[in-house]
Amino acid sequence: MLRIGLLGGMSWESSAEYYRLINELVKDRLGGLHSADCLLRSVDFAAIEELQARGRWEEAGRVLASAAADLEAGGAELLVLCTNTMHKVAQAIDAAVDIPFINLIDVTARAVRSTGTTTVGLLGTAFTMEQDFYRNGLAAHGLTVLTPGPDDRAVVHRVIYEELCRGIVADASRREYQRIIRDLQNRGAEGVILGCTEIELLVSQADADLPLFPTTALHARAAVDAALAG
Repeated sequence: MLRIGLLGGMSWESSAEYYRLINELVKDRLGGLHSADCLLRSVDFAAIEELQARGRWEEAGRVLASAAADLEAGGAELLVLCTNTMHKVAQAIDAAVDIPFINLIDVTARAVRSTGTTTVGLLGTAFTMEQDFYRNGLAAHGLTVLTPGPDDRAVVHRVIYEELCRGIVADASRREYQRIIRDLQNRGAEGVILGCTEIELLVSQADADLPLFPTTALHARAAVDAALAG
């Protein structure tokens, strides 16, 4: 089993979900008392969020690249960035290490395409929904991407930062997300990507009539696949 390096803390709630999922998958596959061989480097999200808000992405990339190098120095043999939004700086992180980097956007796109889906809705932070990096990454795999309208994008973003990143899971927000997912479906989405690691704390497949693609679960599975194959 290769040692998985988890670059997390953005937010710690979703990083805890990564840790849980990865260990459960290893236990399920190897049985007995097996758990994952992993390292977690958790950054201060407040500092990263401030850089996001100010558009200082290159600086944020340098911070996370340094943290990734810490993981490699600590013995990590593959790298997982436990956040969707910060895949905007994935190239800087990947360039800072010599170990394999498991790109969440590529993992998600392959999972979507494996179902035959070609048009997909995308929920995430405003950065993920509105900037090109994520949509272009999906489009490179042949996917057509739909996002909510401006007002609904604001709702999705607010719930992530003001509630889910603070450990608040509210039924009223779940209903709002269900409504937004239905709207994407009515506009032609064949499935919806839950493109923020915290969204899976709020929404599950039971909340939708079309396939949902939970990026945290998909990414965790890809990490375990790579670790056990190694």
